[in-house]
Amino acid sequence: MTTSVLGSQALAYEWIKFRSVRSTVWTTVATALLPVLGAVFVATTGSLQSDDTVLGGSLTLSVVAQMLAAVVGALVMTGEYSSGTIRTTFAARPRRSTVLAAKAALVAGVMYVLALASCTLAYLLGDALLPEGRYAQGDPLPALFGIAASFAVAAVLGLAVGTLVRHSAGAVTTVIGLLLLPSLFGPLFGDAERWIAGLSPTAALEKLIQTSDAADTVGSLGPWPSLLLVAAYTTALALGALVLLRRRDV
Repeated sequence: MTTSVLGSQALAYEWIKFRSVRSTVWTTVATALLPVLGAVFVATTGSLQSDDTVLGGSLTLSVVAQMLAAVVGALVMTGEYSSGTIRTTFAARPRRSTVLAAKAALVAGVMYVLALASCTLAYLLGDALLPEGRYAQGDPLPALFGIAASFAVAAVLGLAVGTLVRHSAGAVTTVIGLLLLPSLFGPLFGDAERWIAGLSPTAALEKLIQTSDAADTVGSLGPWPSLLLVAAYTTALALGALVLLRRRDV
């Protein structure tokens, strides 16, 4: 069989497993619902800051949703180790690079599509429910595509961590730490705070949604360079996870 056929079969197999695991499915559903619920909550409670944008206010809970996307990525790998199905997976697909690539393509694709739909709907709801003319609109395009990409990157980051750690609780804790710790520990680095904080995937997301706090707290890079930086080290971590996956016993 050709490489493309093997890749398509591996992707189809991963999709069957993805939608068969209840924890993964429900976490994915929560990821899609949170931005929409956040937009409705902010609009109905009038809790949007005066200097914020409609886009930023509507996507208030997108940061939490991005964390759940990373958790989904981790569970896609650790769930197989917990259940023992990883042995069957590698028996059916001895090329472990194909397995990891299929998982990465699946979680990235699912999270990109869901995040784009969910965040777009959240923005439209916020725009419809918030008082007209009271807040700056923000620039939804092309930001929404970058926001969706940040969810996809977070999911692949979670997958890489799950591959390295192999235990669900440890992987989830680690990946959430990777998302949050740069912002928490940034102040300890003095003048470098803005750069350290900017390394977090949540920082890139906050810049893309144009929240009023982003300029002061999440680094000096612009939204797109920040997203590219996060994508670059996520790719490096995924490659490192692949090397270890090939060398480890199941």
